[in-house]
Amino acid sequence: MMPYGSPGSSRIRHFDQVRELKKVASVARSRAFRDKEGKVLLEGSRLICDALSAGAAPQMLFFSAVERLQELPLDKLQQAKLIKVRYEDMKTWSDLVTPQGVIAIFSKLDASRMVFPKDARLQSVPLFLLCDNIRDAGNLGTILRCAAAAGCDGVLLTKGCVDAWEPKVLRAAMGAHFRLPVFPNLDWDEISKHLPKDVVVHVADNSSSFLKAPVSRQTENGTSDEYSESDSDEESDELSLPCLKPQVYFESWAQRSTALVIGGETHGLSLEALRLAEETEGKRLFVPMAPGVESLSSAMAASILLFEGRRQLLQLLDKTRRRTRSKIF
Repeated sequence: MMPYGSPGSSRIRHFDQVRELKKVASVARSRAFRDKEGKVLLEGSRLICDALSAGAAPQMLFFSAVERLQELPLDKLQQAKLIKVRYEDMKTWSDLVTPQGVIAIFSKLDASRMVFPKDARLQSVPLFLLCDNIRDAGNLGTILRCAAAAGCDGVLLTKGCVDAWEPKVLRAAMGAHFRLPVFPNLDWDEISKHLPKDVVVHVADNSSSFLKAPVSRQTENGTSDEYSESDSDEESDELSLPCLKPQVYFESWAQRSTALVIGGETHGLSLEALRLAEETEGKRLFVPMAPGVESLSSAMAASILLFEGRRQLLQLLDKTRRRTRSKIF
């Protein structure tokens, strides 16, 4: 058994009151509280282990049985308070049907300071994902999981996206937050700081018709106003759509550092995303679909396009290696 893993250890506090449990629930459910306090809540031994491996700093750990502690790398919990609570109490503020019996509060994670698993980074390609107004938590979590699986170099979230640290996002992402850099709540003028200078930005059109894809404009408070080409002439100069060449996803588009923009299903792509793609000579990518199917979910479109982008970039890297080898010999 681990050194301080026994019920009699001085490091373990038994907690029977409700005040601290309510605080934990606030961290889990309130984005404003998470932002103000600079804390995030992770539930389950696997997610906690992933966070610890990435160098996240734990503050408190709640557990219902000593056996739950033995599932964790306790040498990385030296600075955390260990608090034993009743499983019945844990059930009242966990949003899981069957709580896993262990929850931790971490200092809010900074992607630039985290250490990502080497085995997950070896196959990385110069591919980035930009999430534009993704507001559904389950969708964003699935998209992050796809990005990690495709070996992306990073994910950028614009203002207007759901909080990346919301419990439902964390569950759907299955540890993706700790396998690649995730930069949340970015203004559009901050995006370029996180991308290579030679990047080409493409946008994903997940509708069945290129002309029907909705476009939105981000307002100062991070919300979006949807508009179409039928808007009044007075706004036409400001809101005119950038001209992007439409292209099917399986044709060549990822031939150097590449970023893909995925828009939300309700508001679609923002005007800022289209302008960024136009500035970098990007394209509007679409997936051909059978008649009668209006659109793909944002997560499905991201999955298809990211893995195709990865395939094209790996193919390009392989050709480059072969050319280099032939020159040597």
